[in-house]
Amino acid sequence: MDTTITYDIEVIKEEARRLVRKGVLQRQQPIYTLCKYFSDREWSYFERELEINEYLLRDRIIDLLGCEEWRED
Repeated sequence: MDTTITYDIEVIKEEARRLVRKGVLQRQQPIYTLCKYFSDREWSYFERELEINEYLLRDRIIDLLGCEEWRED
């Protein structure tokens, strides 16, 4: 049985947001820094989805985040 795993770009964006919120990643880091938080197998699917959506691995994580909602402290 062959099971194909797919990752939607929204899943990738949400994961990037989560890692930025936790302080693990910075917005100005390149997208490829996300790869160390996923297995090689998962990353190949992420990479394919990023390519389909015209993101380059050298683009910044902030490009994935788009508009962020800021709340007053």
